Amino acid sequence: MAAADLTTHPGHLARRLQQAHHLLWNAMVSEEITSPQFAVLNTLVAEPGLDQRTVGERVGLDRSTIAEVISRLSRRGLLDKVRDPQDGRRSLLRLTGEGERTHRRLTVRTARMNQVFLAPLTVDERTVFFDLIRRVADAAEGLRNPEEPLAAPR
Repeated sequence: MAAADLTTHPGHLARRLQQAHHLLWNAMVSEEITSPQFAVLNTLVAEPGLDQRTVGERVGLDRSTIAEVISRLSRRGLLDKVRDPQDGRRSLLRLTGEGERTHRRLTVRTARMNQVFLAPLTVDERTVFFDLIRRVADAAEGLRNPEEPLAAPR
């Protein structure tokens, strides 16, 4: 049996891409704040006062992962939880002043890191790259919903 050509396996390439992103993130953005934690901060800058479930949906994190991310950001003093006045069972999330400052600082660093990360691509290639990975990622979201049957494209 011949060995598989891993350069044609999207999962293998996605893992390599993620490893490169992780390396650059730690070197250029932050060793303390992870990319998913930044995504949460960024979401709360855009939409302050969201509940934890909605933030998780916005950034594509499952319930247990978003709970841990929120807990870590809260312990660091970067976000506050306040009881929802309409529904006392849920908490609404807002960045603290330190959370806002951290977001601003990391936004600049993230922009620089993205330039390095995407340097092998032309501007036009970047547009195509983002379109393609967005389409695959959006389609993959359907895999999380067990009510939708999995079907191979025709």
